[in-house]
Amino acid sequence: MKFATKAVHAGVEPDPVTGAIMTPIYQTSTFVQEGPGIHKGFEYSRAQNPTRFALEASLAALENGTHAYTFGSGLAAIDALMKLLKPGDEVVCTNDLYGGSYRLFTKIYENFGLKFHFVDMTTAENIKPFLNAKTKMVWIETPTNPLMRIVDIKAVSDIAKAHHKELLVGVDNTFASPYLQQPLDLGADVVMHSITKYLGGHSDVIMGALMMKDAKLAEQLKFIQFACGAVPGPQDCFLVLRGVKTLHLRMDAHGRNAAALAKAIEKHPKLAEVFYPGLESHPSYQIAKQQMRNFGGMISFRLAEEGIEAAARFMKRLQLFAIAESLGGVESLCNHPASMTHASIPKPEREKIGITDSLIRLSVGIEDTDDLIQDILQALD
Repeated sequence: MKFATKAVHAGVEPDPVTGAIMTPIYQTSTFVQEGPGIHKGFEYSRAQNPTRFALEASLAALENGTHAYTFGSGLAAIDALMKLLKPGDEVVCTNDLYGGSYRLFTKIYENFGLKFHFVDMTTAENIKPFLNAKTKMVWIETPTNPLMRIVDIKAVSDIAKAHHKELLVGVDNTFASPYLQQPLDLGADVVMHSITKYLGGHSDVIMGALMMKDAKLAEQLKFIQFACGAVPGPQDCFLVLRGVKTLHLRMDAHGRNAAALAKAIEKHPKLAEVFYPGLESHPSYQIAKQQMRNFGGMISFRLAEEGIEAAARFMKRLQLFAIAESLGGVESLCNHPASMTHASIPKPEREKIGITDSLIRLSVGIEDTDDLIQDILQALD
């Protein structure tokens, strides 16, 4: 099946009892057994739930994987992945990444003896000095949050596997979604999504997922999901199943709108820089063109006037773009990374990688293109 067909049909079968075409919401905590240990494959919803299983089958198919496991949030999914590691292990990470990931790594897992190296991966070879006998994982985020940097997934994966074939390569694919980019096909071992964003698509669910091909890795993560219990509820799984069916349509609309908006503001005198991988001026444009179907719905830019006051004035003038954290919904959102999504990163570290007080991040929705462009232009002017 091609992607659009998988989005509608993968993992979903008519209900065998009633013939319902939509997967039922199995809103139950437990399942009746015929006798001790004699059941129909379902015992307790932390371990097994038919609605969740349908979603996980769908998500695995979308990433060209064989297994998927869902969690109560994107961070819970990353947390499960980190639990594969042991004290003394080292992780090489993209240096420009979601603030919540940075907080989880530095404030939680460093306390448990893991060591993280934050590296500019826009040049794949930059990871080589940090690979050693203790390195157990390479963590890629691309496009990065919030500076829209592009990492060559295949190049980084090849270097990691050349160092040690068992070295785990994980990719946060949230900004791209499985429709735009499929890291498992580019050499990664596991893909993480904050389903909250594009996969859900309607700003009404908090959820995360891990997708993979390797059966041994899948068994390890399945046990962690079961043993640690950070699973989503069946109603949220139902909502995501509904959202996934239009993923390809929404991502095409997000991409069209963002590309038009980025071109409209690229040379605006009130802006110092515009970060969008679909602009030919983007330093990684060719890599993005090669590994992504389109360039996505996320844009960041730096105001020419510096300071948080200038950013606040711009954001308050917006009429269609709502000031809010998160991204990937059908509605357009505007975020100030330094005070919102990336506030947990110390200011010197933020500014070192380019997250200044004048940086704005847009999640471009699926509204009318001209209306969105005019909203940004009137707020700038």
